[in-house]
Amino acid sequence: MRAEPTAIFKTLSDPTRRALFERLSREGELTVHALTVPSGVSQPAVSKHLNSLKLAGLVRDRRDGRETYYHAEPKALAPLIDWIGFYSTFWHNRFDRLGALLKRMDQ
Repeated sequence: MRAEPTAIFKTLSDPTRRALFERLSREGELTVHALTVPSGVSQPAVSKHLNSLKLAGLVRDRRDGRETYYHAEPKALAPLIDWIGFYSTFWHNRFDRLGALLKRMDQ
């Protein structure tokens, strides 16, 4: 299931969730414990943030005995990238028009 850009923006708007996603993207698969230790956040709070990331499709988990391992799903950012790409054309046109206006004002 592909999340909507709004859900992804909302999920990543929290700095702790964003930091967890970035860390999993950089370091690969990690346990909840490994994510909790340097975060300065309690284990239940980290688990709650990971659940939000999971619901948005940004992370996946796998159980191995008593441990749960999480890894980032960078492809889940595709709707966000598509949204930004769509609006980049709008902004490029606006900046081009602003540049033309500034040139006319300088003359």
